[in-house]
Amino acid sequence: METIINGFKTNRAFAVTSVLVLCLLLIAIAAPVIAPYDPTHAAMKDAFLEPGAQHLFGTDKLGRDCFSRVLYGARASLTGVLVLVASVFVVGTTMGVVSGYFGGKVDMVIMRISDMMISFPGMILAIAIAGIMGGSLVNAVFALTIVSWTKYARLSRSMVLKVKRRDFVEAAIVNGGTPGHILWVHILPNILPMMVITAAADIGALMMELAGLSFLGFGSQPPAPEWGLMLNEGRQQLQTAPWLMFFPGLAIFVTVVVFNLWGDNLRDVLDPRGDVED
Repeated sequence: METIINGFKTNRAFAVTSVLVLCLLLIAIAAPVIAPYDPTHAAMKDAFLEPGAQHLFGTDKLGRDCFSRVLYGARASLTGVLVLVASVFVVGTTMGVVSGYFGGKVDMVIMRISDMMISFPGMILAIAIAGIMGGSLVNAVFALTIVSWTKYARLSRSMVLKVKRRDFVEAAIVNGGTPGHILWVHILPNILPMMVITAAADIGALMMELAGLSFLGFGSQPPAPEWGLMLNEGRQQLQTAPWLMFFPGLAIFVTVVVFNLWGDNLRDVLDPRGDVED
């Protein structure tokens, strides 16, 4: 935490991008206050209205206000991707730490499962899993977690293998330290910065994948306002009502760019010497 606070003071780019990330989160939280209309309320007489003073982003085929739907879509999209990143981080890091520290058969089983998962195209496998489970945001997050944890497992395993050979870990073992104590006190603090940097850098990519599943019909379902789903709903009217795809697409673009820049600057703050490798 002290490192983050110092980063705000010394790294202007990190401070600016952190403020932008905070603004995105505040917009998502305050959507019910900011949104001028109910995002699911249909008014057929107002269908396909162009952007204007009454409807800033226009309306869709059911007369729903697109500005309100984009604001509420931030709640679904950001909540979904943050839960996804957290679940991938926890599952992958835990599996990798256990594999790297205990080794032997445990390591062999976890790594063979990881190799098996990597052998399949990730997005295709996620579509198959989400399709079997049924279309919903929760199932989409679960499907992407299953196909994405291997990266974190292999990365954390390689770092644990390096750290556990260091003198302070061997000294802790000689002094009778339990595996739980050694992992929690000596190993996790040394690998956590790199894992956090990796997770922050993946937010943008995972948001694109989550929106992709919703666009294909395997994520959020109508009438829920979600950016990927809104792109799917607007693609049929691309020529006659381009705003239906433009504004959700712009929201995804801005959010991905902000989180990517924030992840890069977080790397500079947590790893100023460049010790972290991709």
